[in-house]
Amino acid sequence: MRKIVAATIYTMIQIVLFPLSLVAYVLFVVQAVLYSRKSGSSPTALASLYTRYMQHKFGTRLDQPCQQLMLVLPNVPRLALRLFNFPMLLAHRLTGYVPRTYRYPYPGDPPMADQSAARTTFFDAALTRHLENVDQLVILGAGWDTRAYRLPEDTRVRCFEVDAARTQKIKPEMLAKAGVDATRVTFVSADFLTEDWLEQLVKAGFQPDRPSFFLWESVTMYLNREAVESTLRKIAGTASGSVVAFDYFSAEIMQGRSLIMRYSRAALSTAGGEQLTFGIECSPPPARQHVAAFLESCGLSMEEQRNFGPETDRKAAVAGFTTANVPVR
Repeated sequence: MRKIVAATIYTMIQIVLFPLSLVAYVLFVVQAVLYSRKSGSSPTALASLYTRYMQHKFGTRLDQPCQQLMLVLPNVPRLALRLFNFPMLLAHRLTGYVPRTYRYPYPGDPPMADQSAARTTFFDAALTRHLENVDQLVILGAGWDTRAYRLPEDTRVRCFEVDAARTQKIKPEMLAKAGVDATRVTFVSADFLTEDWLEQLVKAGFQPDRPSFFLWESVTMYLNREAVESTLRKIAGTASGSVVAFDYFSAEIMQGRSLIMRYSRAALSTAGGEQLTFGIECSPPPARQHVAAFLESCGLSMEEQRNFGPETDRKAAVAGFTTANVPVR
């Protein structure tokens, strides 16, 4: 009963303050889009950072580096951020209620609406599970990811972040401005579509004969099949015991003509010229079998697979998350 009352009061506060949230949201999006067009940076990278920022605010996933970074980014209008968050945080303080999106994990497969928070939880768990058994952490398409700055101070793992040159130029500057120590991280510039990212990584000091954890979050869907398969095969050629964790969309949803998919494509194209392109064929269900076969074709062995959204005997899940191992040779 207390939870129902808290949720009701929380919702009422959101309704009353909705005009404030709407104005702040428009201001937030406009500045983010304008900056993306001007700088060429990815607008989608900000979405994951915002989710983790709110999880930190709600106390469900503490990430102090994320909060510090969020407040100094040039594509984040500080006033709009505060005004947009004000109704949610006020309602939370008054009721203790945390919106479903920001309190994952909960039982069952998360819907696409909660994908960002669920994805973060899956990747955090995978990294924690393997951290003691690897010597290197490589975050591919790192964007504004702050996991390397949350690792224990006594960790022996060497960290690398790989992303486009424009991101790798500004991120260290923003981390310094935010007061986040980035000395343990080596920043590597590479374009997955046009450059050999592994070659650039090795030049920066990466040792392919040492077991590594490759984190590849919210990237595959923006690449073509050739780039995705090439990346996974490069990882498969590194040391036995290495692990890769990534998320994917199903080919069926990528090819869909639903209203939400058409809107997503249009919004991404307008914001920063990004296109949704790659998906793993997941029909007929279960998706797990198709994902395992895809990984095997790239020289990897599937460890874990989870769905985003429901899966039935006739309809495949729209997206998912997987971890895979480099087999012992």
